Amino acid sequence: MKLILTQPVSGLGVAGDVVDVKDGYARNYLLPRKLGTAWTKGGQKQVDAILAGREARSHKTEEEAKAAKATLQSTPVTVSARAGQGGRLFGAVTASDIAEAIVAAGGPQVDKRRIEVPTPIRTVGEHSAHVRLHDDVAADITVVVQEA
Repeated sequence: MKLILTQPVSGLGVAGDVVDVKDGYARNYLLPRKLGTAWTKGGQKQVDAILAGREARSHKTEEEAKAAKATLQSTPVTVSARAGQGGRLFGAVTASDIAEAIVAAGGPQVDKRRIEVPTPIRTVGEHSAHVRLHDDVAADITVVVQEA
């Protein structure tokens, strides 16, 4: 089944890409979560609109993205969260919490949808996250969770 991705999907593509996936994956996962829409002849206009929006949100040049990568990788991001005994958090640290902490630390503005956390952060300590800054530039950052 041909789909137009409306959101970035790890391992598949970014918004505006036309992908060919199995019918069950499209029906049961991508379409219910509004991550993609079915491809039609009139879909090219939608693809153009998605690509224009993505271009406006992305960093203007690859050089700016590389500078942002150097900034992000040089200093760890500190997030404060409420924790109980043993260092377990009440809830989890989300991508939006990490994006806010990056801006609060003086880093670049990062869209929360471009931050990937491999495992949910539910304990105090050091964790890692992956930030996609540009199509060709990504940064691995260190997230330090402190007890509030």
